[in-house]
Amino acid sequence: MPAPGDLLLIDGRASVQFGGDRALWLRVTSVCDKPTYHGWVWLTGYSVDPASGEALARREVFVQIAGLQIRPRTTDSAPPRNVAPLMRRRGV
Repeated sequence: MPAPGDLLLIDGRASVQFGGDRALWLRVTSVCDKPTYHGWVWLTGYSVDPASGEALARREVFVQIAGLQIRPRTTDSAPPRNVAPLMRRRGV
């Protein structure tokens, strides 16, 4: 089951609407817990440019869990490129 933070390749194996050149990489922000058809799930996240890692657009997709391809998480200590730097508090 996907979880927030996962990076997924969504292609024709997950849903026919993402077949061929319509495949996309999705960074999951939430997984809907409402009941749906067995083996299917609603995911919310951001489509990601595979070359740069930049978020492109917010998406909500309905896909088959068995067809999702989850990219393994890395142990990099570097922050994601599309996250704004944290502001430091005064006097710290």
